[in-house]
Amino acid sequence: MTGSHGKHVYVDYNGYHRNGVHDGAWMLEKMVDAANAAKVRIVHSYVEEFDGTESPTGFAAFVLLDESHISAHCYYDKGWLAIDAFTCGGSDPSGIADDLDEALRAAMDGLMLIRREVVERFLHEDLEES
Repeated sequence: MTGSHGKHVYVDYNGYHRNGVHDGAWMLEKMVDAANAAKVRIVHSYVEEFDGTESPTGFAAFVLLDESHISAHCYYDKGWLAIDAFTCGGSDPSGIADDLDEALRAAMDGLMLIRREVVERFLHEDLEES
């Protein structure tokens, strides 16, 4: 029998728009808020804005957790936003994804959820004791 010790939530959106407020720093703030609400320990957080000189305009934001991570990557010109939340142990990344979804939908009319998928992680064989 196979067991798991973690979950990974993948979420894809179309329609993310930066309007002078909703940039990478805004997204990182929402990610940190969601991590705090989930009561997971943040080890480090960082966002990198891309100005279009070396890569398309957008951002990559990352919150490193002692249980794994939350990340977001956005292409402003396409309106694409990909988020993932991976935790192991006692916390559930679905709550983190729910909090982020709520913040995004409250801030952006026309945001469309394209995919949300939960994948079991740290798969292992459950060994029965004799």
